[in-house]
Amino acid sequence: MLKYASSAAHIAGKPYISSETFTWLTEHFRTSLSQCKPDIDLMFVSGVNHAYFHGCTYSPKEAEWPGWKFYASIDMSPTNSIWKDAPSFFDYISRCQSFLQMGAPDNDFLLYLPIYDMWQEQDGRLLMFDIHKMSQRAPRFIEAVHRIYNAGYDVDYISDNFIRNAQCVDGKIVTSGGISFKALIIPGVKLMPDDVLAKLVKLASEGATLVFLDRFPEDVPGYNALDLRRENFNQWLEKLKSQNKERILFGHDYAETLRQTGVRPEIMKRDWGLSCIRRCNEDGYHYFISALKSEDTEGWIPLGVKAKSALFFDPMTGEQGKAALRNVNGQTEVYMQLSSGSSIILKTFSAYDVDVKAWKYFKTSREGISIGIDKFDFCFSTSLPEVHGTLKQVQVGTWTNYNLPEVKNTMGTGVYKTTFVINPLSAPEWMLDLGDVRESAKVIINNKSVATLWAVPFRCMIGKYLKSGINTIEIEVTNLPANRIADLDRRGKEWRVFKEINMVDRNYNKTGYANWESVPSGLLTPVRLIPMEPITH
Repeated sequence: MLKYASSAAHIAGKPYISSETFTWLTEHFRTSLSQCKPDIDLMFVSGVNHAYFHGCTYSPKEAEWPGWKFYASIDMSPTNSIWKDAPSFFDYISRCQSFLQMGAPDNDFLLYLPIYDMWQEQDGRLLMFDIHKMSQRAPRFIEAVHRIYNAGYDVDYISDNFIRNAQCVDGKIVTSGGISFKALIIPGVKLMPDDVLAKLVKLASEGATLVFLDRFPEDVPGYNALDLRRENFNQWLEKLKSQNKERILFGHDYAETLRQTGVRPEIMKRDWGLSCIRRCNEDGYHYFISALKSEDTEGWIPLGVKAKSALFFDPMTGEQGKAALRNVNGQTEVYMQLSSGSSIILKTFSAYDVDVKAWKYFKTSREGISIGIDKFDFCFSTSLPEVHGTLKQVQVGTWTNYNLPEVKNTMGTGVYKTTFVINPLSAPEWMLDLGDVRESAKVIINNKSVATLWAVPFRCMIGKYLKSGINTIEIEVTNLPANRIADLDRRGKEWRVFKEINMVDRNYNKTGYANWESVPSGLLTPVRLIPMEPITH
């Protein structure tokens, strides 16, 4: 479903693709920035490259909290506590989009959209293709897309009219938008207009590669001039089957049949479980890669394109460095370290070796140490309802269990502060791991701002901020507004001032929040310092 808009834009040569993204990601007042990241990453790897926030209700400053809201569950506005650390989220989006709007899409294949099969197989006359019905509208097409993707390839969908206007140039299929593809896949299609089949025969005769999976088309759609169109269809089908077998491929095994096209699959998708999208540029190619999986990734990963050199860009921090590459049997491999939930941008250079500093690869040199156990001082820098007082020597864990008035109902920023003694020179680098954070955290070490951590994994390198002896660390953690809004409902406070304001849940059932249990907030697990040492390849 996510690729319909991007496919249309790609084959038409349109540079920007947007989508409705976070509207019902979770329930009202319970969406965190860390929950947004895998969602926006999924959009990015699907071809979306232009995010903007358009569903934010205007709310005057004098309006009592939570202000004027409408039905959408995510509230990206200053009255939501996640707004405090949202700029770091916006920086991430901006860095990703700077690459995803660069160059041109470079998906491997065009995939014919079997619209007539979808219509023919469905009951009824009003067959809208909305997001809630795609699984029943196009089950076989969805399965085909997944099988192609799992084989390591990527596609853009193409319709009849775009096929009618396509050309073959140097063995590649070029759409009217000027984008070239290595082959056109027809996935188990039964119905196809006779003139579209004729165009496929023409493309194949000019050197284009066509891949028919599971079966060849069998008939034309509709009843107008049926006999004449069927006669034309059968003639073109006979010509198609008599064409060069190297250009007309057929098979039931998707991976094996697509391998015969000579197109290299992306092994990072097929074997490593990573999600990615590739674009081409004047120097080579660039990838957006996301680890939308539970395991970490480390190892030499073959690329679907050849490269003389490559750079890594970290969209979370803005850091960059030259990636480790090697050539194995004529195929370029890159050494990659990617934690679960992380993402990276890889830019390859086809013709020359870039002269920049090397990307920093690290490994754990020995067991880490926990800091702050039973000795964090804690207070709120901001809170609504206000929570006063400072606690000494508290344990990490949800602050809703702390002995402070209103702490179970507040939204805001809690500050954890402690000192620790360390010799930073005992390791080349140190990684700070905050563990389970609810929901975002700003890290300050020795009065210097280090990083804002808003998504999994909540980690950052801090070696340059440490000094020998006593070090001070402050961690400013901001929670969600869920506990505060639930308290308003429990007290019967009337805050729904719009007609459709937050009256339903994700399943569109009428609801309230008085029955919500307390949402965990703050640092839930011990904070660890992990010594790291560089590795080279």
